[in-house]
Amino acid sequence: MIFFPNNIKLLSTPRLLEGGRSKGNFDNFNLALHVDDDQNSVLANRDLLLRHYNLPSAPAWINQTHSKITVDADAISSIVNADASYSKKIGTVCGVLTADCLPIFACNKEGTVVGIAHAGWRGLVDGVIESLIESLNCKGEDLIVHLGPAISQLSFEVGGEIKSQYLSKNKNFENCFTYLNNKYYLDLYYAARVVLKGFGISSISGGDRCTYKESDHFFSYRRDGKYSGRMAHLIWME
Repeated sequence: MIFFPNNIKLLSTPRLLEGGRSKGNFDNFNLALHVDDDQNSVLANRDLLLRHYNLPSAPAWINQTHSKITVDADAISSIVNADASYSKKIGTVCGVLTADCLPIFACNKEGTVVGIAHAGWRGLVDGVIESLIESLNCKGEDLIVHLGPAISQLSFEVGGEIKSQYLSKNKNFENCFTYLNNKYYLDLYYAARVVLKGFGISSISGGDRCTYKESDHFFSYRRDGKYSGRMAHLIWME
């Protein structure tokens, strides 16, 4: 069991929360404005998020584009294009939204810097994890990482061209793929560990959930398509 410092708080939201306002397949705690949900319902859910979990501030939301861009959450005053953020200030809430992609929580062992990344297959191979870790400006042995809920390998079929992209970047990605019934399946959790261990990070937890299979708990784009809501994954310092 890996423990984060006492002043570091992590949160992954459920798809259902008492008081949530979203309807239909977005039931009931969708937190994304960019899906087909009613905007007023989403804004009400974001207000509920703040109150229910007693957040120290509204999350520093980013506009995710499957990039490798990391931003300083303490320095942004409006929504910017990025897929990871970090903070060195108490009370700043870094956050990403997912519905199958892998949320990666990180902090140093002293509890003085936190960060989070949104890593789908594209962002992961393009370097979003590297971008976040480098932004934290800490030695690998001083970092702690938690892998939040994402789609599991046998629910995540990908094309052979994606495997080629991964192997052209790093041959160590070979074991992240399984070949069954003429199809490739990618293990995002394993791939993330390959990258993290490349930085000398050994304090890694999580990686045992499946957003696709656990429909009572999680939204899943692969399962529900454009009518899938999004969970929020947040990290901050108290």
